[in-house]
Amino acid sequence: MDVKELREQDLPQLNEELVTILKEHFELRMQHSSGQLTDLSKLGKTKRSIAQIKTIINEKQS
Repeated sequence: MDVKELREQDLPQLNEELVTILKEHFELRMQHSSGQLTDLSKLGKTKRSIAQIKTIINEKQS
């Protein structure tokens, strides 16, 4: 999801998106530990998305 689209969302929507991406990141970590993950760049992309969403949430709260 684009940062512009994330900034347009309100806090409950951002929190839902954060939970979804955290679950996805957990599943990717489990796949990586069991040797099933072939595209390791997905881990970095989800970490970046998590950081972006958390940053936007913090900006909106203050």
